[in-house]
Amino acid sequence: MRQWEAHPASDLLASTLVTSVEDQIKILTAGTVDVISEADLRKKLSAGKPLRVKLGIDPTASDIHLGFTVVLRKLRQFQDLGHTAVLIIGDFTAQVGDPTGRSVTRPPLTQEQVDAHAATYVEQVQSILDFTPGRIEIVRNSEWLSKIDMAGVLRLMSQTTLARILERDDFTKRYQEGSPISLSELVYPLMQGWDSVQVRADVELGGTDQLFNNLMGRQLQVAEGQAPQVVITTPLLEGLDGVKKMSKSLGNYIGIAEAPGEQFGKLMSIPDALMPRYFALTTGWLPERVAAIVASIESGELAPVAAKRLLARTIVDLYHGEGAGKSAEDEFDRIFKDGSAPTDVQEFVITSGEFPITLARLLATAGLATSNKEGRRKIEQGGVRIEGEKVTDPDVEVTVDEINGKLLQLGKRAWARIIVS
Repeated sequence: MRQWEAHPASDLLASTLVTSVEDQIKILTAGTVDVISEADLRKKLSAGKPLRVKLGIDPTASDIHLGFTVVLRKLRQFQDLGHTAVLIIGDFTAQVGDPTGRSVTRPPLTQEQVDAHAATYVEQVQSILDFTPGRIEIVRNSEWLSKIDMAGVLRLMSQTTLARILERDDFTKRYQEGSPISLSELVYPLMQGWDSVQVRADVELGGTDQLFNNLMGRQLQVAEGQAPQVVITTPLLEGLDGVKKMSKSLGNYIGIAEAPGEQFGKLMSIPDALMPRYFALTTGWLPERVAAIVASIESGELAPVAAKRLLARTIVDLYHGEGAGKSAEDEFDRIFKDGSAPTDVQEFVITSGEFPITLARLLATAGLATSNKEGRRKIEQGGVRIEGEKVTDPDVEVTVDEINGKLLQLGKRAWARIIVS
């Protein structure tokens, strides 16, 4: 069997056979950026007791993207080695907003919004983490943060200095630029650090952008007489643009709950140069297998397009079940190689009273364009078709008979069948 032929979707469970401390160190530090410190991690593992491994999630959006799965898969490795995942749903801190990487203050969320996002997050992480009883604890930080009175807040704030807080690059830049920084944002790292005290974390995981916040946890634990947690950070995954980190707000993301065809199509669009990082950070494969695939790509034995297809099948299988990736690939080929419409096209119902209607407005009404202006631009660019026929006049109006039951297409990946009622 060649290295790039079918394998199980994830190699993570292979690590359950590992028992020695050195083998655990090798697996747990693979693919990480910061480990503070490896000596402390070795000492904690040598004690022979399951470690409490903390990961905090502020539910500020409706779903989880591949970028966040990088740290989730590292947490799963800890679970597979017998350690306990402590997943903190930051329902209290989400209402403040993590200032990490922000150039402006994050708009506050309502409790209802936070609760809705939290439910979605917990549902989606089950595709990665082990939810067997005893293997995971899920807690909300409102359990302790909402109960702190003013005296408690002042005591917490006394554990650090303004100079220390302003060491963060994002705060420093905003301060120098004269951009507003709310006092609640300055307190955010302390709140995240206090979470570590409350759950008595042995290890805290986070992306590299969370290093400052995670180190604050060590500082507060020492002040409270606890052994400081080990801080492990994972790389930030670039989005589909190949430049900026994956973010829903930037539109360069792949959601783990997205439809198989959507995931497959997006993954086929990533720059070739990103494939080694995507194989290493999103598949859950062990380093040896990733290295073999990367070597095959670099030697030319595995063509970039074939590697990209393998990556796309693997990711779709991970989140939609074995075989879903191959089905998505077949559908992708049907649409993009054969020029056929998808087998399952969403119908859009519009009332007859809307007619006659300009095609640009119809595109926006059906959700294929964000506005009439964008619809006009797409028509002028030749990206709009009705039943496969290109339309180039941005002022064209369509009647009921011309569009009812017909397939409307924008670009290569947006379709709708128009039904007039």
